[in-house]
Amino acid sequence: MARMRAVVFPGQGTAGGEVTGKVEEALRNRVGDGEPPYQLAVFASSVSLFHRLRGAGVEPDVVAGHSLGEYAAAHAAGSLGLEDGVRLVAERDRLMTEASEKTPGGMVAVIGADVEEVERAVDASEGVVVAANYNTPRQTVISGEKGALEGVAGEIKGRKVPLRVVGAFHSPLMEGAAARMEKLLNEVEFAEPAVPMVGAASGEVLRTAREVREALREQMLSPVRWAAVMGRFFEMGVEEIVEAGEDGTLTRMLRDFKREDVTGVTAKEALS
Repeated sequence: MARMRAVVFPGQGTAGGEVTGKVEEALRNRVGDGEPPYQLAVFASSVSLFHRLRGAGVEPDVVAGHSLGEYAAAHAAGSLGLEDGVRLVAERDRLMTEASEKTPGGMVAVIGADVEEVERAVDASEGVVVAANYNTPRQTVISGEKGALEGVAGEIKGRKVPLRVVGAFHSPLMEGAAARMEKLLNEVEFAEPAVPMVGAASGEVLRTAREVREALREQMLSPVRWAAVMGRFFEMGVEEIVEAGEDGTLTRMLRDFKREDVTGVTAKEALS
């Protein structure tokens, strides 16, 4: 009996990689011979890896994406077309960059602190700071205005790692960008997903085109609840999680859940 497999897609803060085939063509149609914006490079790399995995017989039973990775997951689920995905992600990059230039901010991963401690520090802040990613039982990411973010990080125990992102994603500082992104999403036709997708903001299984669109609409302001996504996978009986990304970020996170019955592998490992 085949093992139940999830394919997952990383978000901002990860590296882009090789782009091939139809994805390369779609990317060239958007940016010509120039360098693609960062988020688009990550999306294109993840989608290319996914198609290579499928070509090697690595088929998903369920998919999910972390933040930006939800766009690649929606494509992998059969709900979002490639050309539409390229256009939406390019606009997402532009809108979020503009919002970040207007109000500088950042994100910091807090490792080894209780979620409750992080939330107490965030709630006590006088500036704009939120818990943006609930990644694992021992890793939470906070996001917000630079000065306030540094102050909150200093109040929390544990190791702090600034993320390689340009702004305060998944925070109220993205409200303007989210409103403009919603209009763009409403212009795109989504298909009924051929493969179930677990929403990163809810941890719920998305089975309709409307639910996928709504998940992408909500994600810019909502926290990423990756721990809830993993919990849903475990409930569904997922035994193997393959990461369609370049640096294994999500695969390393799996270790924090201490599930000996679930194997995490990178795309490189799955293709070797």
